[in-house]
Amino acid sequence: MNGNVRFVEVHGYRRAYRMAGTGPPVLLIHGITDSSGTWAPVFDALAEHYTVIAPDLLGHGESAKPRADYAVAAYANGMRDLLSVLGVERVSVVGHSLGGGVAMQFAYQFPEKVERIALVCPAGMGAGVHPAFRLATLAGAGPALMAVTSWPVRTAVRAAIPLVTAIGGLGLGPDAEYVLRLYGGLAESGARNAFLRTIRAAADRRGQTITMLDRGYLAAHLPTLVVGGTRDTVIPSGHATRAHLAFPGSRIEIFTGAGHFPHHFDPDRFVALIRQFIEETEPAVYDPLRWQRTLRRGSPLVALPSLDPEPEPDRPMLTEQGG
Repeated sequence: MNGNVRFVEVHGYRRAYRMAGTGPPVLLIHGITDSSGTWAPVFDALAEHYTVIAPDLLGHGESAKPRADYAVAAYANGMRDLLSVLGVERVSVVGHSLGGGVAMQFAYQFPEKVERIALVCPAGMGAGVHPAFRLATLAGAGPALMAVTSWPVRTAVRAAIPLVTAIGGLGLGPDAEYVLRLYGGLAESGARNAFLRTIRAAADRRGQTITMLDRGYLAAHLPTLVVGGTRDTVIPSGHATRAHLAFPGSRIEIFTGAGHFPHHFDPDRFVALIRQFIEETEPAVYDPLRWQRTLRRGSPLVALPSLDPEPEPDRPMLTEQGG
């Protein structure tokens, strides 16, 4: 991965990011507990054609981990501010998992900055999520997480990874080894506290609370690609189909056999797909009058498949914060 980690201070906090290549800017946003390193299988190939920017979200990777706001709106604001510091005006955005929710929020809050958007196994399409994330929202999850990320437990988990993967990977499918390695990073108190604040801003005991389903119609003039994996057990694989139906005119690509990380499962196909998407679509141009007219017309009724085992709670998210 040729994009070495760089650092810049924003609002007094250290922000880590990778940046390489030339050409149209592409912003890569990772998921919860992850970092810009998740893009290693595809970063260099994309940088051959684009200016690729892959930040570590606040509270993740090598970025600062303060006691701060970790809601998706705050992350979207952070993306705007980082791009401003770097002198980047407009981008195509690729968001994975929670990063998909951040990407949608970024496009909602700052439509003038987004040319197109690719959502990879995105959050925000329904309540469904792996039970481990629901447990992390409960009272007492902090001490419990501290215990299960202690040195003896982490040592045992590392030794058991091959066995756990062989017997089904704790319901994580093909992603078990990678996800179990990520969990080890939560041993550090700053990362653990940031994770708990992030998940509690995005979910509760009933599942995900962030959503863009009620505002997907605003993306009618924004080129949108949805990518999913048939064996995704972190976020139900059917959520990709739901996203495709919710975003008018969107494209969808399902990676058969892939889990929650299609860009790991088949990097060459993923790079080719992103390149095709960018090359075949015209960048969106924000028109405030058209935005106003679309808002006034409101959301058309779209029949979305019911994918979650329990009724979803009423919720106002993705939040309408700006700033």
